[in-house]
Amino acid sequence: MNKFILFSSILTLTILLSFSVDFVFAHPHSGIVLINSHRHESQTEIIPLSGIMGIEKTTILFHAPETNTLPWGFVEGNVINPVEGYPVIIQIFQKNDVIHFAQTNVGENGDYAYKFRVLNSNNGIDTKIFEGNYSVTIFKVVYLNQNTI
Repeated sequence: MNKFILFSSILTLTILLSFSVDFVFAHPHSGIVLINSHRHESQTEIIPLSGIMGIEKTTILFHAPETNTLPWGFVEGNVINPVEGYPVIIQIFQKNDVIHFAQTNVGENGDYAYKFRVLNSNNGIDTKIFEGNYSVTIFKVVYLNQNTI
């Protein structure tokens, strides 16, 4: 009987949380991003710092529609050849104006993720923190040559 109650409680919580946690995505990938029926590709360049290390700069687009009801957005990805001890730096711009800066650590497997508020709800009043089109620039310190690792 106790196992049934425990299982039922976990199942109920899982179902309730799946309806309450929503996300807006902005993550670098080699695919094409569709925003307002327009196709956009991420752009990546390597800026050498020395013969060993460089900065990988990726620019992607993020769109928060006017009809957005999702509270969270996040930037996630993977760093190939990460230099240990250097976080990923994330900059969000709208029409060349700085909107948000952040940094997040890189995991042992090279993965990183940063979660940020897109919509705030307080006592039934929604405040949109992000709305419209944004460019997201992601800086990662990497080894220039895999043999350097």
